Amino acid sequence: MTQSAAFSSLALPAPFLANLASLGYQQMTAIQAAGLPAVLEGRDLIAQAKTGSGKTATFGIGLLQKLNPRYFGVQGLVLCPTRELADQVAGELRKLARHLENVKIVSLCGGTRMGPQIASLEHGAHIVVGTPGRIQDHLFRETLNLAGISTLVLDEADRMVDMGFVDDITRIVRACPSRRQTMLFSATYPDAIRKIASPFLRQPLEIKVESQHQASRIEQRFYEVPHEERNQVVAELLRHFRPSSALTFCNTKIHCRELVAALREQGFAARALYGELDQRDRDETLVMFANQSITVLVATDVAARGLDIQTLDMVINADVSRDTEIHIHRIGRTGRGHDKGLAVSLAAPQDKKWVKLIEEYQNGPVSWFDRAELQDTDPAPLTPTMRTLNIAGGKKDKLRPGDLLGALTGDGGLAGNQVGKISVFDTQCFVAIERSVADAAFKRLSRSAIKGRTFKMRWVD
Repeated sequence: MTQSAAFSSLALPAPFLANLASLGYQQMTAIQAAGLPAVLEGRDLIAQAKTGSGKTATFGIGLLQKLNPRYFGVQGLVLCPTRELADQVAGELRKLARHLENVKIVSLCGGTRMGPQIASLEHGAHIVVGTPGRIQDHLFRETLNLAGISTLVLDEADRMVDMGFVDDITRIVRACPSRRQTMLFSATYPDAIRKIASPFLRQPLEIKVESQHQASRIEQRFYEVPHEERNQVVAELLRHFRPSSALTFCNTKIHCRELVAALREQGFAARALYGELDQRDRDETLVMFANQSITVLVATDVAARGLDIQTLDMVINADVSRDTEIHIHRIGRTGRGHDKGLAVSLAAPQDKKWVKLIEEYQNGPVSWFDRAELQDTDPAPLTPTMRTLNIAGGKKDKLRPGDLLGALTGDGGLAGNQVGKISVFDTQCFVAIERSVADAAFKRLSRSAIKGRTFKMRWVD
């Protein structure tokens, strides 16, 4: 089966194929073409593929095909390293399951209260998507029963291992029946993961999807920069290329914080994302980057895994990764779909050995550029187009995106195109508002009610 194979060639029921077609699933990606026939036969799978390769549909279609909607027990479990990836996967599975009636998919992640999760499980669930720590918590409390699991998925297994979840994963796997289908997806597949995973899998099919990126899609540039001047050069790059959204990678959380402080000093709207950030700050930061209220997100690799950023003008490697697969994974976040992307890497003289590994991996030399060519192309500050309004009410207050949009375009006096992305969480909402009209809208909205109630509001900057 080739990359151009159609989904209609799969042995799936007509309603399933019709739903896939309605979602725009026509031709299979490389991982889907290589993996789905075996997955639908019930085989275990090890797939090495990067984010954006179509892996969620690969395991999602297999998982849903053998689901029994009439049995309200947990039949499928998907483990993810972060809450963001788990929410993204759960959302995709819900779309893939639209042709099935009453299929319940529950997300169980840390950073949110246990009570509502326990109540949700008590009402029955078919599929659970969650992070290893929180799944382990539910097993300990006996609020989650995995005895009926027929499909287990380990998504981004390499990140879960990097984040120290090995013991949790082992205990979770032991709580599942031995007769099950297991699928493991990983951007990299080092020996450490192979050793951990081998007891979980039975004669798995191994597939590896080429992780190189087309040179025509992503332009790579390298600049030789003294170690102590990296932060300044990041600012020079931003002024020269003027991206509306840039994701900058650092190898440590300390460098993340230092770079954000340096960029803010120079007037850039930047925030940091790293593993130890509390959930509130993490949610705010991700929402602001996705809705274009900040220009630069500075992140470590672990924190950035699973981010669902569709349009990204530029990736900057403030530190060269010492792992070539991670380098490829980083730069692959730009140039998605039909867009062209730009990936810039800063390398100190002592980093040249890591650059040489990248050259070996991509079978060709990298392109070096002169820092002197970086000019401040526009004296105007690189100001984000949107501001983020935080409203102290959410799903628990029965607030929906439509309610907020109605209030903003009604009492708030805004046109619909002046309101950007609306994100509703359990106890709070975030709304992107066009910067030029934001203050006037805030004044009007703070004096009015939403669904008959007044809520505290603040700008998130």
